[in-house]
Amino acid sequence: MDRIRKVVLAYSGGLDTSVILRWLIETYQCEVICFCADIGQKEELTGLKAKALQTGASGVYIEDLREEFVRDYVFSALKANAIYEGSYLLGTSLARPLIAKKQLEIAQRENADAVCHGATGKGNDQVRFELTFLALNPEIKIISAWRDENWHFHSRSEMLEYAEKNGIPLPLSKEKPYSSDRNLLHISHEGGILEDPWAEPEEDMFVLTCSPEKAPDKPTYLEIGFEKGVPVSVDGVTMKPAELLDHLNRLAGQNGIGRVDIVENRFVGMKSRGVYETPGGTVLWMAHRAVESITMDREVMLMRDSLIPKYAQLVYNGFWFSPEMAVLQRFIDETQQNITGTVRLKLYKGNCIVVGRKSPFSLYHENFATFEKDQVYNQKDATGFIRLNALRLRIAGMKRGS
Repeated sequence: MDRIRKVVLAYSGGLDTSVILRWLIETYQCEVICFCADIGQKEELTGLKAKALQTGASGVYIEDLREEFVRDYVFSALKANAIYEGSYLLGTSLARPLIAKKQLEIAQRENADAVCHGATGKGNDQVRFELTFLALNPEIKIISAWRDENWHFHSRSEMLEYAEKNGIPLPLSKEKPYSSDRNLLHISHEGGILEDPWAEPEEDMFVLTCSPEKAPDKPTYLEIGFEKGVPVSVDGVTMKPAELLDHLNRLAGQNGIGRVDIVENRFVGMKSRGVYETPGGTVLWMAHRAVESITMDREVMLMRDSLIPKYAQLVYNGFWFSPEMAVLQRFIDETQQNITGTVRLKLYKGNCIVVGRKSPFSLYHENFATFEKDQVYNQKDATGFIRLNALRLRIAGMKRGS
């Protein structure tokens, strides 16, 4: 076993990292610095520092990364309209590279020789953390507890028993044995009672959203302003990224918007069921599409849209700090130069409906699009257009008939 002197642990205060903190001290006889990234967990951060110190940590860092998370990660993905497998807005996936990057900075600051994460050997997060570690600091020692030869736990049930035995307080219970991961973009619910893909989630599981049935009977209207593909205001009030997303989370959550229940394909090869709440993100993704619809050139949109699955796959699989991602992001950013305007939406009982859009860079021309009489478009021009596009089809048809 490599001699580890000091390790920086990505710490959330949940079951895995609470147990891992104690296990690291017992196994490696090392100093453990806990690092928690504040990316919008809110009340989950209450008492976290005291809990880590009580469990044995030598020091605790709680870094406020909310603005950086939304500005540089969430909004970058928004500009790409990135959606994984048609449903998942990548809430957890986008957070991991930022957490890992900051964890390395703490390790350098503390002169630590190792970093540790609590991701399991079955999941995606182990890949996301370690690809970032290796891309940004190839020399750092990495402890993956669940894959460590000294790890003696085989299930979360065993870890719960260990936590109870050692007096470690946890939000997870045997009555509600699912795990959650929260940030400003979403909250995910996985495992335990959710592992049966036929079982409907219980209503008391949800945190950010009310059920559509209990949402207000009166719709909520709002307007979102964009500049170069980035949301900058709500109802005419300019807001910073984290404030804006937090505000939309409340509005959309109150209207029952943003719940997704999916079975996704993990990078390691298995399928996994996840239930996600992404209220503000759902509104932003729809609003962004709407402002693009009047400002983006058709062929540019076709090229960009063809790359959405690739962008989402790179994020989901943990390749945020890869050469291909850097190139792709530069292309995405270029497509957003004229994506400026305002979108009006109606939020009502789980539905987000676009009801208006306008832009100083709008390519929509009413004189061309109208069904009424116009002076700018000669409809007879379409005859040659259609016949030229049909030429290969006509030739093929002639061949079949000969």
